[in-house]
Amino acid sequence: MPCVERKDDFEARRAHLKSLSDDELHDHFWRLVDNLVAPLIDEARSHTTPSIERSVLLRMGFSSIECRQLVTRMQENGLLKHGAGRMLLQLAKRKGISIRDAGEALLANRYWEELPL
Repeated sequence: MPCVERKDDFEARRAHLKSLSDDELHDHFWRLVDNLVAPLIDEARSHTTPSIERSVLLRMGFSSIECRQLVTRMQENGLLKHGAGRMLLQLAKRKGISIRDAGEALLANRYWEELPL
């Protein structure tokens, strides 16, 4: 497949940026980045998967078996959308215990009704 040469229109495309200072270009660049990334951030805030939540709990110090059990139970109770790690963190703060203790308590079927939403 032959390559079609692209018309060189760089000067025309940069005309609106030509008069900007370095600081103004910097600010313009980051505004554009924010516009590109905003939908991704919104998506991440509103959508999760069991795999992502297990990964979060692994990084919080739980074993893969514990993560699977916690995430499965949260998913069964319709709580996973709130974030497994966030719920454990808030439960630990509310109870004045460590995150590890909060997770172990949930695994022992305690505090489920007290999980923050």
